[in-house]
Amino acid sequence: MNPFSSGTRMRDMIRAIRACKTAAEERAVVRKECAAIRAAISENDQDYSHRNLAKLMFIHMLGYPTHFGQMECLKLIATAGFPEKRIGYLGLMLLLDERQEVLMLVTNSIKQDLNHTNQYIVGLALCALGNLGSAEMARDLAPDVERLLQFRDPNIRKKAALCTIRIIKKVPDLAENFIKPAAVLLKEKHHGVLITGVQLCTDLCRVSDEALEYFKKKSIDGLVKLLRDLTNSPYAPEYDISGITDPFLHVRLLKLLRVLGEGDADASDSMNDLLAQVATKTESNKNAGNAILYECVAAIMSIEDNGGLRVLAVNILGRFLSSRDNNIRYVALNMLMKAMALDSQAVQRHRATILECVKDPDASIRKRALELVYLLVNENNVKQLTKDLVDYLEVSDPEFKGDLSAKICSIVEKFSPEKIWYIDQMLKVLSEAGNYVKDDVWHALIVVITNAPNLHGYTVRSLYKAVQTTTEQETLLRVAVWCVGEYADLLISNAGMLDIEDPITVTEADAVNVVETAIGRDSSDLTTRAMCLIALLKLSSRFPSLSKRINDIIHRHKRSLVLELQQRAIEFNSIIGKHEKIRSALVERMPVLDEATFSGRRAGSVPNAVSTSQGAPPKIPNGVVKPAPPPLVDLLDLSSDDVPTSVSVGGDFLHDLLGVDMSPAPSQGTNQTKKSGTDMLLDLLSIGDPPALSNSAALDILSTSQDSQSAGDLSGKSPTPLLSVKASTSAGSSSMMDLLDGFGATPSVPVAVTDAPTYPSIVAFESSSLKVTFNFTKDPSSQHTTLIEAQFTNKSPNIYSNFVFQAAVPKFLQLHLDPASSNTLPASGDGSITQTLRISNSQHGKKSLVMRMRINYKVNNKDVLEEGQINTFPRGL
Repeated sequence: MNPFSSGTRMRDMIRAIRACKTAAEERAVVRKECAAIRAAISENDQDYSHRNLAKLMFIHMLGYPTHFGQMECLKLIATAGFPEKRIGYLGLMLLLDERQEVLMLVTNSIKQDLNHTNQYIVGLALCALGNLGSAEMARDLAPDVERLLQFRDPNIRKKAALCTIRIIKKVPDLAENFIKPAAVLLKEKHHGVLITGVQLCTDLCRVSDEALEYFKKKSIDGLVKLLRDLTNSPYAPEYDISGITDPFLHVRLLKLLRVLGEGDADASDSMNDLLAQVATKTESNKNAGNAILYECVAAIMSIEDNGGLRVLAVNILGRFLSSRDNNIRYVALNMLMKAMALDSQAVQRHRATILECVKDPDASIRKRALELVYLLVNENNVKQLTKDLVDYLEVSDPEFKGDLSAKICSIVEKFSPEKIWYIDQMLKVLSEAGNYVKDDVWHALIVVITNAPNLHGYTVRSLYKAVQTTTEQETLLRVAVWCVGEYADLLISNAGMLDIEDPITVTEADAVNVVETAIGRDSSDLTTRAMCLIALLKLSSRFPSLSKRINDIIHRHKRSLVLELQQRAIEFNSIIGKHEKIRSALVERMPVLDEATFSGRRAGSVPNAVSTSQGAPPKIPNGVVKPAPPPLVDLLDLSSDDVPTSVSVGGDFLHDLLGVDMSPAPSQGTNQTKKSGTDMLLDLLSIGDPPALSNSAALDILSTSQDSQSAGDLSGKSPTPLLSVKASTSAGSSSMMDLLDGFGATPSVPVAVTDAPTYPSIVAFESSSLKVTFNFTKDPSSQHTTLIEAQFTNKSPNIYSNFVFQAAVPKFLQLHLDPASSNTLPASGDGSITQTLRISNSQHGKKSLVMRMRINYKVNNKDVLEEGQINTFPRGL
């Protein structure tokens, strides 16, 4: 006999396949067998069709295509004999699925078999429908299945109940037809029918509100009695598992009671005592008992409030956490997270056990326990929990440090009772896992530091000690370098010492060494080195005696292969070597950042950037180089990949950075204020709500941009901003034009205006010590452009030095400021400073000019600030 003829026994085919030593031999055997089966199908061989289909199912399980045998399944199902039908239905369930259209051809055969007199054939049809039934088949065959729920044979009723579960999932609208037949199954004595009936009722309640209400009214008492009898029942060997009587029925009944008791106080009251009995009588040293206890806890957590029961449930979960089985501990942690919303105090009692789970060797348990600890933190336990987590951070696995450090930082930011504790904990995290911390974490730390002036000295000394211990954590170095650049004078003088500190001796050279070491590390990235260069520039002003050494350190990077570092080094060398007069203004101390605004941006309530135009940002095709931002943006590390910046298309970079809403303020005259000290530029632009800066390098913008006129000169271009913020400089500020040794822009040449209309002069601003007068001229060829000559007069007997004028205008105006005639204002009106402003009004004839101004100067070595808003411009400008 041919070993591969259609008459070959299945065992012979299996033996031949298993005898193959290579995959190629196996494919050859399968190919020959499939060819023989195809030949038999084409010859309509009825004698061996069931054997051929059995072979096809085995070949299918090996992973080979067997689609050519699908129609053979339908033929076998249509035959009258039970053996053929059995193989046909088995092949149907194995070779087809509900998405195949050929399945529709078998619907009529299944309907006939559901009405067959042979109960075994009825069972085959129910199995097929329960496994493959589609929505269309469910609608057609639902009446037959409903009838079979009351069939005399319990096995048929059980299969009909399982088939009904698939029908109501495919077509929920049919659920109402099965409510009463399903309720009858809850009174069954046959175990198989009862357990499937309970499952059917559970699924009916989930898909139909009508079924849920029906079972609440008619079945709760019966279910409670059934579960109580089961709990108190004696030993039953046929359904016993590890000494637990029928745990599967226990679990199904508890699931159904949970669904019925949820949101219903009366139903919950009727089952409270029973749940307490199940929770206390079930053994927890066996896995079957733990399954029942878990479902009991889930039911207690879902039904209406009962404080005593929930405490009992949480205590059960606490026992689960002490188990050696990882699966039990994992599900306990999951359930405790749900319990936190219901009874957090009960969960708090198991805090120590949960903390131990954070140290578990199993990664999934560690992660879930960490999430639960995060939920446990409140104002009362934040210090202790944070201490425990930070202690574990020191010894945790590297792959877990990222998640752990992120949670610790989030806890510290959310529940910090005081700034000094916040700073201490963040420094510990940065020292242990700084390389795993995200950028917004150390950005937020810097913002907090700027908002704690009494802790500046303490912070910079703590960071100095930390970097002496370790230099491997990148973010720790960044924060340390930033603080040394800002507060190095406090580090040297031990200013602002707290009682908890021990004094340390740090020289100017030691402070420079910290930055030099950081910039010299091979592992330091571009951001760290760029921040080091900025810090060195600031230290050159703080420590004039070390200017030469600092200049030499910066000079080494003039030949850097990284363009960003090379550009900074060239610019900073030029500032230190040739422009000492403007250096102190460029690098003065960072002003306080708006902590609330920064937090709002991180939370997403404040946009990251505000475009200077109302349209969408320009789309740059692939392969096209993005327009470079002005060099000053690179100098002060203001470049952003998020917002394209173009000099020619434009918008002032300060407007893009600060996102200021410059809509005109209501007319309210000239506001006059006088402040001591240097305030941040955001106050000048307080017409809108300026969001906080969002990247690390942008934190230096306000401390390095006192003279915005230098922005245009440094860039070598004169961009036309939508929002201009310019500052006057010293009389010798023309040297800034040559800051980059010949790359400066050509100085502005005053435009001769002839036959221009005349406008009256106005007193733009006047206080007890200062008077500002505006004189206007207009070019007839350009009606929307106005030239303003600002004249500043000192009314006090003291000389004003370092005089700086700044101005901001709304978006529909464009402002350009020429250099001021001097930066020293003589006393008692004996002379004045003049400065020319050029304003272009894109809404000329529709909107009047409006301007907000700020003036900084020094009187007797004391910083003074005056500001106001000007709304009294003549009409027609």
